[in-house]
Amino acid sequence: MHSHSPEPAAGQTAAVFKRGDFVLYRDPSRFWAGEPGHTFPCRVEKAWASGDYELTELKSLRPIYGALPQYMRLLPPADAMCDIDTAPLNGEGALEMTSAAMAWLAQQDTRTVQSGRVPERRELPPQRG
Repeated sequence: MHSHSPEPAAGQTAAVFKRGDFVLYRDPSRFWAGEPGHTFPCRVEKAWASGDYELTELKSLRPIYGALPQYMRLLPPADAMCDIDTAPLNGEGALEMTSAAMAWLAQQDTRTVQSGRVPERRELPPQRG
């Protein structure tokens, strides 16, 4: 646990994360020492009044105490869901869709049919370059 509050760099505001956020965390000690495996995805478990965080590394479920927000970046849900949002429904690209995307699309179609609504034919948003 750190005894001081981390200060943001000049011209920046301190990032604020909340419980349940997914973040990319870079272990500053390992990074500056040149060690491999210094950056990994985590889930925020607790935010402390001192300004640091308790995280859980997603792959190993290892707890990380005293994580500083300067070494954390939010992993936006939009990026995690991009394959579904931009999934081609026809053509060769449909074969490359992940099984999770296919399951989500099938679930949406089932909900529409069960509710008795006529399915809306909407175009997917354009793919990001």
